[in-house]
Amino acid sequence: MSALEPPRATRILIVDDDPGLRSLISDSLSGHGFATSVAANAAEMDQALAREPADLVILDVMMPGEDGLSACRRLAATDGPPVIMLSAAGAETDRIVGLEVGADHYLTKPCSPRELLAHVRAVLRRAQRPAEAVSDSAFSFLGWRIDLMTRELIDPDGTLVDLTDGEFAVLRVFVNRPRRVLTREQLLDAARGPNSDTYDRAIDVQVSRLRRKMKRDDIIRTVRSEGYMFVPRVERG
Repeated sequence: MSALEPPRATRILIVDDDPGLRSLISDSLSGHGFATSVAANAAEMDQALAREPADLVILDVMMPGEDGLSACRRLAATDGPPVIMLSAAGAETDRIVGLEVGADHYLTKPCSPRELLAHVRAVLRRAQRPAEAVSDSAFSFLGWRIDLMTRELIDPDGTLVDLTDGEFAVLRVFVNRPRRVLTREQLLDAARGPNSDTYDRAIDVQVSRLRRKMKRDDIIRTVRSEGYMFVPRVERG
């Protein structure tokens, strides 16, 4: 690329047999600066990828002809682009199968454009990071996994949990300082940063939201008159 040539926009291929949904997703992602193309089935997906590589594929499961699971398996076997599966089939077994055939994330229809955008950005961040760096920034506890570099929290079922900047900032402090009592002032000071929304929101609110999103009250313990403690043992990697 020459010094005068602008950088190539990140390209996303949307594969779904519903033309209205293809258009909706394409318009939403285009509005956030992504270059998008569309395909109605797996055969058109192959043709689109042959014309121009994609950085990410958003792939429906139930399509006429070859289904999305088979298409995802082929992409994974040939070291193709990362895949987000988007399907009306949202049972736990469906999500597990999707992840096992090679999908990076699995989203259930209907999902909001904001949620899809968060998953798109998370997958792209992870794809752009060296494997060693991602490993060094990852922590796990009780089957959960958090990556401080890609800003992802994955639950024990492999589902991405959408966190605000403030919630993530507080959780980052907890996993770096587990099994010790932290005052609200300590948490606020450590969590503050250029992308944090904890400046004008109480730590108590962030902790309450984290508990609700993690669907557990025993991970973060309230220590009366002192603050909070992150209870689980945290392992790196």
